[in-house]
Amino acid sequence: MDLTHPVLPASGTFGYGEEFEPFLPPGTFSAIVPKSISVEVRCGNPPPRAVETPAGLLNSIGLQNPGLDAFVSDYLPRLQRYGVPLLVNVVGRTVEEYCTVVEALEGKHLVAGFELNVSCPNVKEGLRFGLDPEATATLIRAVRPLTTGVLMAKLTPNVTDIAEQALAAEEAGADSVSLINTIRAMAVDWRTGESSIGTETGGLSGPAIRPIALRMTMEVARAVKVPVCAIGGICSAQHILEFISVGASLVQVGTHLYREPTCLPEILQELRHLLASAGMRSLDDVRGNFHQLQDRLPDRERQVP
Repeated sequence: MDLTHPVLPASGTFGYGEEFEPFLPPGTFSAIVPKSISVEVRCGNPPPRAVETPAGLLNSIGLQNPGLDAFVSDYLPRLQRYGVPLLVNVVGRTVEEYCTVVEALEGKHLVAGFELNVSCPNVKEGLRFGLDPEATATLIRAVRPLTTGVLMAKLTPNVTDIAEQALAAEEAGADSVSLINTIRAMAVDWRTGESSIGTETGGLSGPAIRPIALRMTMEVARAVKVPVCAIGGICSAQHILEFISVGASLVQVGTHLYREPTCLPEILQELRHLLASAGMRSLDDVRGNFHQLQDRLPDRERQVP
């Protein structure tokens, strides 16, 4: 994918483009990641589906979507009007369902690749694929021959070792990995003893998860050779540069779009200003410049393997 800048909208927060048409001119984003698409129509989880938490948002949407047929006939043409590459987020209950969506969309105008959602904490199949490196690898190996486009695996933070998941995806043929999806969390009303959302648990996003996302991005960037797309609480150019510093190649902005749907032009302007003020000409001057603590310690204080 030939991108004009490193910022994409995170899947689910941009919908299928219709909500943003009044706010952003076509081409503002360098590429668009639409809301997840499955073979069948999904009604999603029962309401209430979202509740604000300190420095974050808890949601349990349940991957509601219009299904593959309606996406092709109604929603894809609207997204194509933006005139930028599309990285279609795909979800399925089985490997075969992922393959069906990819085969149907391969070669469509501006569909440059696919982000395989193996990490949603609000549906059972997301947990099954995302928690098992071999299941993730099996899925990617099945999809890989079906597309010549970019194949990105979206990883879950709800694991012990996210780098293990990233390595499995890379070895199976993924061109890139994106992380993190939301963190499994909950909110309750102690007076009624009921969940604040329509399911027991949901997915936490927003600034509250940014330090966790930053750490996991660093771990994955050190483990894999493919580009890393960072997600998690990004609200400013400063945040973008922090993720680039630990090894990310591009980022996705998600929850912040609900608060500031027109934030991208300002973020890009701030990004250029920060680079210039630091005497840097491009993101390559920042990428991966975070030094391991081991490299900064005197020899006598370094840990010996």
